[in-house]
Amino acid sequence: MANTLAPTKRLKTSAMIASFADAGQKTAPAPFGHALARAAEADRRIVGLTADLGKYTDMHIFAQQHPDRFFQMGMAEQLLFGAAAGMAQTGLIPFASTYSVFAARRAYDFLCLDIAEPNLNVNIVGGLPGLTTGYGPSHQATEDMAIFRGMPNLTIVDPCDSVDIEQAVPQLAASDGPTYLRLLRGNVPTVLDEYDYTFELGKAKVLRGGNDVVLVSSGLMTMRALQAAKALEAHKVDVAVVHAPTIKPFDSATVLAELAGDRLAVTLENHTVVGGLFETVASAVVTAGLGKRVVPIGLPDEFLDAGALPTLHERYGLSVSRIVEKVLAELG
Repeated sequence: MANTLAPTKRLKTSAMIASFADAGQKTAPAPFGHALARAAEADRRIVGLTADLGKYTDMHIFAQQHPDRFFQMGMAEQLLFGAAAGMAQTGLIPFASTYSVFAARRAYDFLCLDIAEPNLNVNIVGGLPGLTTGYGPSHQATEDMAIFRGMPNLTIVDPCDSVDIEQAVPQLAASDGPTYLRLLRGNVPTVLDEYDYTFELGKAKVLRGGNDVVLVSSGLMTMRALQAAKALEAHKVDVAVVHAPTIKPFDSATVLAELAGDRLAVTLENHTVVGGLFETVASAVVTAGLGKRVVPIGLPDEFLDAGALPTLHERYGLSVSRIVEKVLAELG
């Protein structure tokens, strides 16, 4: 009997590590690597280190342009952070890159005691944050911000796009104390250039106003929030978007000012709903006594599947269609 079933489209393995950019979307190649190389032209104290992941954290761009200031530490994340701490003590400004899972899980104690406790200017750059890879729990840093939020002195930045990254790098270098940047690598979408936006360390920004819903987002989910806001216009829903790229210290004043009214409040993050942006916002709301309900959109409190990124984003609620569905359900 002949097979009459239509063939289904199969996503290739490369989709597990594909860019989260939409087809045809404007992107910038390796914005972190190029921004760091430019910053190093202006400040000779800047050095770059990596733990055998230069190509996969865009640190190779810096290495090519400043080979005398690049240090390959091998597959030894504890050594990476210890060496960066020693360099900072001599007056250098290190940027140390690895995968977020290794920074948060494998080398936490070295970051805490060698870098954060003495409040050194070491900038940790974590690749593959949240659900930006399909290679399963060993590579998906879905809980990195939850791990790091409790560490004193550590600034945490979750950038949306190439604009955020390019503008954040020199500010991180100039800031006192340690920082953790959730890296977006490779061909990174360029989104915020259309919204009269500039990155300011420690500040949230209102990207668009709206009368019905307020979306407070960080990281790549700000891109999705903006896309969902436009999609919701077809449903006669007016949506405001507040981008909060700095998770710690958190700009409570800007966010709470937007949440003070009676609009539906929703947080969006590429991170588990435990310990990240949602709980940061919820804590600020409770502390201020707003008595406001906040709806979280984020990753579930579980180890995630491996697979193609588009499939996983849809499965775990990070896609635009799932965001629109959630908002409409909440509005009833």
